[in-house]
Amino acid sequence: MTLQLQGLTREIFAGNAPIVTRFAPSPTGLLHMGHAYAAWVARELALQSTEGIFLLRFEDIDTPRVKPDYYDAIETDLKWLGLPWNETPLRQSTRSDAYQSALAQLKSIGAIYPCFCTRSEILAETARMPSAPHGPDGPPYPGTCRALSLEQQQEKIEAGIAHSWRLNSELASQLSGPLEFTDLRFGRICVEPSLLGDVILARKDIGPAYHLAVVVDDAFQGITHVTRGEDLLQSTHVHRLLQTLLKLPAPAYLHHPLVTDEHGKRLAKRADSQSIASLRNAGKSPQEIFTLIERSLDHSATDIN
Repeated sequence: MTLQLQGLTREIFAGNAPIVTRFAPSPTGLLHMGHAYAAWVARELALQSTEGIFLLRFEDIDTPRVKPDYYDAIETDLKWLGLPWNETPLRQSTRSDAYQSALAQLKSIGAIYPCFCTRSEILAETARMPSAPHGPDGPPYPGTCRALSLEQQQEKIEAGIAHSWRLNSELASQLSGPLEFTDLRFGRICVEPSLLGDVILARKDIGPAYHLAVVVDDAFQGITHVTRGEDLLQSTHVHRLLQTLLKLPAPAYLHHPLVTDEHGKRLAKRADSQSIASLRNAGKSPQEIFTLIERSLDHSATDIN
């Protein structure tokens, strides 16, 4: 193994407590080299401390897209890559009560509101805002339903109109006050509550959304260092808000570089030819796969044929 954790700030190891990390794939497709690198980073960081813990969590709340076979496929790939984990993997699909409790807590302080807008209505509204910034979830929600009165909200809910629950980022910022988080590559970062706007925290059809579930579960599992791709750096601003509103501990973060293909594009699950299983079946060894990852991180061409 030639990969190394590089470019980390000196704030990486505060005290002597064990580092607890997690790799949290969704069982909606096969793992690819980007996943392998993400899992390696999480495990390698945990190993930097005595009695460090590396956990596996399945983010399987989007049940319509989950395929049962992928649970075993993910575990098989991780074991073959030499990336064993501690403890029984956690499945988010078993944690509904915890998410509902968190939602109730946010409702009680008025930090979330029901949104009755359809996707087409939101797209039409944001199309009239050409200068609106785009985050990982697309353009920020324009706040159409935020101004509804409690009576109007209740009328729509009682009428059975489908709705989601959104974070009121403006009110959340007032409730939390100034916040920051520590990233092991980028240092201390001040939270910008409006960066992603009023993100969805729960949907009527599939229940809790990523932003809520990941915050609740990181606290539940005692995660001290959250590792994930740098494409999710903006999401951490939302997560720090939620941690504060829910009175949960704030972990440190490491947003690592992304593994890309030979064209510099981020790898996707739909590219089965680049999956770990396909590479293994083609005769690649774990060491060869990590060498390919290293080349990608060095911004040189990667040939996986």
